[in-house]
Amino acid sequence: MDVIRSAMDMERQVLELGFLPFFRCGVPGFSIEERTAREYWFSDEDEGPWEWKGPVIREGHCAYGKLFNKKAGYVSLEWLPDLMNYRRSLRYAKDEDTAALDDVVLQTIISEGSVTVKELRRLLGFVRGRGKRSAQEPVDRMGEEGKVSLDPILTRLMMNVHVVIADFEYNTDRHGRPYGWGVARYTTPEVLYGRMSAGCTPEESYQKIYAHFRHLFPDVAERKLFPLIG
Repeated sequence: MDVIRSAMDMERQVLELGFLPFFRCGVPGFSIEERTAREYWFSDEDEGPWEWKGPVIREGHCAYGKLFNKKAGYVSLEWLPDLMNYRRSLRYAKDEDTAALDDVVLQTIISEGSVTVKELRRLLGFVRGRGKRSAQEPVDRMGEEGKVSLDPILTRLMMNVHVVIADFEYNTDRHGRPYGWGVARYTTPEVLYGRMSAGCTPEESYQKIYAHFRHLFPDVAERKLFPLIG
């Protein structure tokens, strides 16, 4: 297993594997966490995978978001159309009300092009205030000041590959140096990469992805692969 020591290493491994979760996922060795040299995983002196996330996204060859069993990771653009094709055929919302709220958030992101969570909260409050019935009812379910967490909504939209992370934005000190945890900016795959088509049915995309995972991990139990695919 190649060791990751730079953003270039990280991107190369995503492109070679096609899919790469950020954190341990139950398949030995199949994560950036396990593949990164220990001195780079958390370092006070050197940049590591946490800082490399944005630069790898900006290179434009890999999509990033909560794509693996509600946890973060990358998929190469080679495999993104099939993942979109299959995942968009699934339903992650538990009921019609949840699905309606998810759609309001998605349509807000689409109309803006890209948003941070802070911007999204403001926009959803503005939508509620306009009094449009088509948007007002599901947004009102968020309660006063939109205090219900947007995280599960964004997670479902990313699992459906309707939304990905476009970049991470950082506060800067007086010298212009970034610090702290990056704030995710959300957008759609279509905005970042243009329209994509797998050219097949969702079931055929699933079979292609499954065959690829089985090729990568012939000895791993299916029960460990299935959550990563869907």
